[in-house]
Amino acid sequence: MAISAKMVAELRRKTGAGMMDCKKALSENGGDLEQAVDWLRTKGLAAAAKKAGRVAAEGLVAVAVDGNKGAVVEVNSETDFVSRNEQFQGFVSDIAGLALADGAARARDIASGVMEEVRAAVGFLQKP
Repeated sequence: MAISAKMVAELRRKTGAGMMDCKKALSENGGDLEQAVDWLRTKGLAAAAKKAGRVAAEGLVAVAVDGNKGAVVEVNSETDFVSRNEQFQGFVSDIAGLALADGAARARDIASGVMEEVRAAVGFLQKP
């Protein structure tokens, strides 16, 4: 079956995967969109398993101080490119502020919640 640009675009919209990955997934699965999604999911889980063993050795440390009270937090990332990102820097600063205002346990809960949102955003990689 010929794979059209429209089919690739639909798979990309549905999964967020790269164009070439979508084209390969559709080719491997005879143009079946649902099977291609499963194929990408399987491929993504394999890639995630490879990355799971990597050390997140980059990141940032943030300090928040209010009077005689202070909080220091460390948030790690896999690359220095992430740690230089303004959104990541803002996130680390916000977590330090939360740790100062609400305590470390609350900051940890919020950081975990953010990670769940990230996982949900790439949910096509996770089997339902």
